[in-house]
Amino acid sequence: MKRRLLSGVLALVCLLLLSAPLQAAEKLESQFFDSDGTRIHYVVVGEGEPVVLIHGFTANLQQNWNMHGIIDALKDDFHVIAIANRGHGRSDKPHDPEAYGMEMIKDPIRLLDHLGIEKAHFVGYSLGGFITGKLMTTFPDRVLTATLGGAGWYDPDSERMEFMTELADALESGNGIAPLIKMLNPPGNPEPTEEQVKALNMMVMLVNDPKALAAVIRGTQKWKVPVEVIRENEIPTLALIGEVDPLKDGVDELKRVMPDLNVVVIEGANHMDATSNPTFRESLLEFLREHSKAAAEPVAAGN
Repeated sequence: MKRRLLSGVLALVCLLLLSAPLQAAEKLESQFFDSDGTRIHYVVVGEGEPVVLIHGFTANLQQNWNMHGIIDALKDDFHVIAIANRGHGRSDKPHDPEAYGMEMIKDPIRLLDHLGIEKAHFVGYSLGGFITGKLMTTFPDRVLTATLGGAGWYDPDSERMEFMTELADALESGNGIAPLIKMLNPPGNPEPTEEQVKALNMMVMLVNDPKALAAVIRGTQKWKVPVEVIRENEIPTLALIGEVDPLKDGVDELKRVMPDLNVVVIEGANHMDATSNPTFRESLLEFLREHSKAAAEPVAAGN
């Protein structure tokens, strides 16, 4: 029992430690742009059709995409653009919830405008997956494909929204992301002790601004997507989800209302380690190649 608890806790420790500066797999040149008054950090590498990568809550673009080899896997075939969400990483971190909400959905679109790009493939993980889900229904004319990693869809009246309020309250009261640590504990694993929660929370707060994170969470109230909008989706969409990810129920619900959704369940993976699993990279690359213009264009006679 103790060994099982330790392995689960260590997986979460690995996730949170990756928020700290560590050596990246690919040396990336940082760039910044002004997104309607907010300074946003991003990196660009590779050539081909553009793919925008949107990281998760409390994370950064290095952790989600570079250190797990995803940028390296995509750069030979695609023009990879990884954005640091406002409130995170090296992007600005305002404390006003009004600075988030739909502004986080518009940031990747403004980045495309800044780079002179009309359409792109969008890939998000966790919070970034929910951003992608809202983005694809708000700006469908800018989206070639959408990949929702570690994220699905919940009815706007779902109890999940109550959890978001609880999380924001915890961040503002000095309890950090304790509710999130407990919620993301894989099903069947023993609950982490209060001492373990405090230790994990301390690590993630060392590299994050709790007031900015609380504002991010309060802004998600504006990301609700009605079921009729989901049903009208015509954008090729992939969901990548860990087998024991507590958020898998949202992917199951999305599949129910969007039958054409392509779902890949990563065997044995949870919310914390799915992006480091080779199946995540391989499935993403296969999906993007399948839906790229280069793959769709017929080969000319004689070639």
